[in-house]
Amino acid sequence: MTGSNIIDLNPELLAAATESKAWPFEEARKIVARYKGRDFPETVLFETGYGPSGLPHIGTFGEVARTTMVRHAFRVLTQDKVKTRLLCFSDDMDGMRKIPENVPDRAGLEPYLHMPLTAVPNPFGGDYASFGDHNNAMLRRFLDTFGFDYEFASATEYYKAGRFDEVLLRAAAKYDDIMKVMLPTLGEERQATYSPFLPISPKSGRVLYVPMKNVDAKAGTITFDDEDGQETTLPVTGGRVKLQWKPDFGMRWAALNVDFEMFGKDHQTNQTIYDRICVILGGRAPEHFVYELFLDENGQKISKSKGNGLTIDEWLTYAPTESLGLYMFQRPRQAKKLYFDVIPKAVDEYYAFLSAYPKQEWKERLGNPVWHMHDGNPPAIDMPVTFALLLNLVSASNADSKDVLWGFISRHAKDVTPKSHPELDRLAAYAVRYFDDFVKPTKSFRSPDEVENAALQALSDALGQLPADASSEAIQNASLNVARKIERYQDHSKQSPEGGPGVSVAFFQMIYQVLIGQERGPRFGSFAALYGIAETRALIAKALAGQLAA
Repeated sequence: MTGSNIIDLNPELLAAATESKAWPFEEARKIVARYKGRDFPETVLFETGYGPSGLPHIGTFGEVARTTMVRHAFRVLTQDKVKTRLLCFSDDMDGMRKIPENVPDRAGLEPYLHMPLTAVPNPFGGDYASFGDHNNAMLRRFLDTFGFDYEFASATEYYKAGRFDEVLLRAAAKYDDIMKVMLPTLGEERQATYSPFLPISPKSGRVLYVPMKNVDAKAGTITFDDEDGQETTLPVTGGRVKLQWKPDFGMRWAALNVDFEMFGKDHQTNQTIYDRICVILGGRAPEHFVYELFLDENGQKISKSKGNGLTIDEWLTYAPTESLGLYMFQRPRQAKKLYFDVIPKAVDEYYAFLSAYPKQEWKERLGNPVWHMHDGNPPAIDMPVTFALLLNLVSASNADSKDVLWGFISRHAKDVTPKSHPELDRLAAYAVRYFDDFVKPTKSFRSPDEVENAALQALSDALGQLPADASSEAIQNASLNVARKIERYQDHSKQSPEGGPGVSVAFFQMIYQVLIGQERGPRFGSFAALYGIAETRALIAKALAGQLAA
């Protein structure tokens, strides 16, 4: 997901791109339409925002990943004839309004409340000069790990270097127009003290939320009472003053000529405010994409300061980065829960999409997430075993290392080795780690009742009639034949090949509850083929002897 690689522009791809319904293409077309009838600028600017008030979470990463996908789609639609940039902008001059819950020595940060984040000491120690610098570095570290092509921008540096001075002076001249936009959005009490300008106190260093006594557009200054009550005048330039966050959005767009920025649904009601202020300050509002929020397992919005939901490092402890990229691509306008249970499905879906890609026509390829995730060049990876299957193999075998798993894998697939399939080797290590931390503590075996006892014994007998190297299909058919003869597991809404009733999912659910201690699992035939028929029969014998649920 670099956004800067050489891209494929073959005629079939270009034709399919003009009609693709994939959301990155739909967003990219808005940017193309933005310049209809006139020349593109020298560079089309894509921007993402980051508030470093807490450690970056996956939602922050998601903005960069998704924006990169739109950027790549734009490059295809314009046949890569227009330069593009991706700017990741950190609002690190924002005052620390509250102390995050997930930092060490919270009491030690109390004296620095309302100071710019780049003036707050780093509670994590190390070489970073400030809390803001530390959080910015954490964001960059992950973006670099993923290989994004981006430029990082610090609000503190931009303000102090004078890169916003021209537009800030314009804001002073347009002060009344900005106030006309902002005041109707505020309550009566807030209206009385509101100002779009936030001076940095020259005495305390804090970001001040104080009313303006005077705004001198000609001099480019503001006058206010400092915290000690002394009247103070400051120039709006040079980083001595910043803008409130809503006007700051519009100012930044106007100053940098941003063409595209996406943001979460919590910003949607403010979008018109950002746009109007951008226009007031002489800019043109960028194209927008509003995505739904990420939720934790309890359905609450994830928050940097609370530290709920998954962190970037936590996801990557248990799954490859590509699975995270897939999760970001899928259904961006649908609220998504972001906790550990979503990882296995995301992993297996990624490899399934990757497997399907070479067999697809260009129309389907451009709707395949892996095309967007890999800048149109998905890798060729053979994944003969699913992550779900590996997890169940760990569970059944009590494997404490990936080497144990390879004993089963190599026996089942003779030409598959860690050297020939390094991606599978990586996945095996993830499976052991994920199982130990999330599956093992929740495993709950139950004893089979009389009907289940008979069903499991019949299943074991049927497996005993098969050769040791029976295929997963043969094992699955044998298990279905057992279930079809048991009334409890007959599904009369389905029909067997012989014309009788089909098999209820309750049969396989029972197998996993009794043998694995979990509510569900992958296809039983695939599991038993990988684990081994003899081993599966031994597992059944343990269950029948009461050794698993003991």
